[in-house]
Amino acid sequence: MLKRFASRLIKPLLAVGLAAALSLSALLPAAALTEQEQKTLTDLNTYFNSVKTMHGDFIQFGPDGSQSDGKFYMARPGKVRFYYNKPSVLDIVADGKSVSVRDRKLNTQDIWPLGQTPLRFLLSDDIDLQKDTNVTNVLVEEDLITVTIFDKTKFNSGTLTLIFDAKDYALKQWTVTDQQGYDTSVAVYNVVSNGPTNPDLFKIDYLANARQNKN
Repeated sequence: MLKRFASRLIKPLLAVGLAAALSLSALLPAAALTEQEQKTLTDLNTYFNSVKTMHGDFIQFGPDGSQSDGKFYMARPGKVRFYYNKPSVLDIVADGKSVSVRDRKLNTQDIWPLGQTPLRFLLSDDIDLQKDTNVTNVLVEEDLITVTIFDKTKFNSGTLTLIFDAKDYALKQWTVTDQQGYDTSVAVYNVVSNGPTNPDLFKIDYLANARQNKN
């Protein structure tokens, strides 16, 4: 049950920040984007690559109207954590090698190699939205920039829509639309970039399942 629940949650969360550079089946030729759109993506790349650490709050809206929230922490390269507030018991951690989705109540978890998830792009040292993703639309408005990406991975097949602040390029929200047309949205706020981080936030307890099986 945790695995099915985690799968529904990890799709939108693995998109945070940039999940942008997902492993895709085909790339949109650069010629399909206008000069202004290409410049916008270049500016977003510059912003993302300047951010090595980040933390803040998030709220997630499910396709069934459900809501959950929590805190997130990121330290590039390789590390991120999404801690869900109660009543949720989920805790998602990447430690540089693996990604763990843990049930804090049962102390059980599912673990994937980081290199097999979209997080490997989000947490890499060099991010390039135009090179590594299939951007299908860039909309620049007075207050917001919206980037639409076609996403096809083992975690999701559908559309990823990223929304940024037009002034400072900070990520505000992203929405994953699956093949059935269902939307899951995540908004981030109270974000602090390039602040101090605690390495203990990104530790995975690889023996949790073994201890649970002994009980």
